[in-house]
Amino acid sequence: MYQSKLTIRYLTSRFIPLIAVAAVALCVALVIVVVSVMTGFLNMVQSSGRTLMGDVVVTYGLSGVPHYERLMDTLISHESVAAVTPIVDGWGLLRMPYPDRDAKQSETVQVWGIDPHSFPEVTQFAESLQWKTVSENQRDWILIDAIQEHEHDVLTQLNEEDREFVIEHVNNAARTLNFEPVGLYDTIRNKLPEEDWAYILALDSRLTQDGDVLAQGLSLERNGKPAIVSGLHVSEGNERQEDGSYQVIRNDYWWLPRYSGTLTMLPVDAQGGIIEPESIVMPFANEFMSGVYIIDDTRIFVPLHVAQQLLHLDEAEIVDEDDPTEVVGVDPARVTSVLVRGEEGVDTNELRANVQSSYLKFYDEMPIGTFVMPPPLGDPGLVIQTWEDQQRSFTGPVEKERELMRTLFSIIYLVVAALILSIFWSIVFEKTKDIGILRSIGASRISVVWVFLQFALVIGVAGATLGTLLGWLITTNINAIHEALGNPPISIAIVAIILGCLTIAWMIKRSRTGDFLPIVLGTLGTILFACIALVVFDIRAMGGLVIWDASVYYFSHIPNDVDWNAAIVTSIGAVVFCLIGAAIPSAKAADIDPVKALRHE
Repeated sequence: MYQSKLTIRYLTSRFIPLIAVAAVALCVALVIVVVSVMTGFLNMVQSSGRTLMGDVVVTYGLSGVPHYERLMDTLISHESVAAVTPIVDGWGLLRMPYPDRDAKQSETVQVWGIDPHSFPEVTQFAESLQWKTVSENQRDWILIDAIQEHEHDVLTQLNEEDREFVIEHVNNAARTLNFEPVGLYDTIRNKLPEEDWAYILALDSRLTQDGDVLAQGLSLERNGKPAIVSGLHVSEGNERQEDGSYQVIRNDYWWLPRYSGTLTMLPVDAQGGIIEPESIVMPFANEFMSGVYIIDDTRIFVPLHVAQQLLHLDEAEIVDEDDPTEVVGVDPARVTSVLVRGEEGVDTNELRANVQSSYLKFYDEMPIGTFVMPPPLGDPGLVIQTWEDQQRSFTGPVEKERELMRTLFSIIYLVVAALILSIFWSIVFEKTKDIGILRSIGASRISVVWVFLQFALVIGVAGATLGTLLGWLITTNINAIHEALGNPPISIAIVAIILGCLTIAWMIKRSRTGDFLPIVLGTLGTILFACIALVVFDIRAMGGLVIWDASVYYFSHIPNDVDWNAAIVTSIGAVVFCLIGAAIPSAKAADIDPVKALRHE
């Protein structure tokens, strides 16, 4: 019983135990924050990979898999498969439609030809589309584009008075690049007769009151034409806001779904040779954001049949080499990959085995005499792997870096043990008389050891608890902290200046006693608060500071989920090393001679 009372007395009568608690808390919080961010980064990479490509991928390079429809039917018939979708994957050059530039800018893009009906069933394509509805300003620009594109037909439809009215208002609105919403849509609608207004609405389906930009993105069509859905960072017209959302700069003037782009791809023949480039002009229907910068910066989606045509993977006749006029067979359409999503609860490795067996069944059931056979299961070019295997080249190093980080940060345990050892060694020296009294009234060596171990246990548990709480607060609010550090409010500088002035006043008052410690503490505090104020002013003068750059770290925000497994292990480790650090001073205290201890000054 007396051990607990002594522990409470030692904790409350001195300031140094509180320093030990704070030190342990900071060490624990540091490990939790760093490991949580690393784990969150790894989880985001893995999650995005599964979101974008399903559970299992069947791939056969640039040659493509023929008879893929039959393969998909075989796969979907298996009870473990929930959905499948074909993919044509290639690289191309996209000529961007920036209208106020003398030279058109071209972007190298990764082109995915997809089936808009089955692709959202395997991936989260529908949730990734950026533009759900058309804003008032965007609708004004669509109206201007539609009237200017069909100017002759529109003017023929209108009477002279309405024609002059429409021309004047459209030209006035289009004359400036940054015009604010002027209600052009409502102005023209209220002016024109119902019949004429219905004619203009028919020019672009997005001019309807709801504006079906989301539906056009899902179908990869714009006004009945095959369209492109591009990554959000492919265009230079999107600007990230402080809250993580995106807005179109120049008041929607550069809104990409207004325009069309020219896509050029290089088809490859069966022998690997490059054929003449194929190009197509296509309108943009929408933009998507996967959250992975490297994908949003380079990938575009086009309808599957368009990608097949551009890469010469569509169905074609096979002619006799000796007589080009004689057709000897048909080369079926091909896809480079088939994505598979398993039923809920099915393990990906089990699903991969099922896909392999389904592929073997598909190959064996090909009709006798099939002119073009698919690759056999043992073909080295045919790859059937899980999304984890597909991502292994990237996630593998990240996993190793996380484990390396955990190993390096385990040194903090040694810091905790050394810190507790130093503090307790000084406490034992300070409490020598107390130890002598305890030993003289019959306390055993074990009892003395338990006093200090219990003391260390309380410090370790308190520090680990506070550290876990601090680590949780920092991790869950790390994006808000990042924004505050990147563009700190002026109030922080004002508070720092006020605290600096108060510190100087306190230092002057206490220095009159002749003590030197207040001068040292006051000087250090004043320098600290002055540095904080200067840093805030400097960052604000630069217009903000980007600490987490999405183009470097791939994701647009910092992972903010706590790795509770690491947090629990870290907390337990901190407590254990607190006890280890206190063991040596405790043994030293137990070995003190009571007679010498009572004579100690």
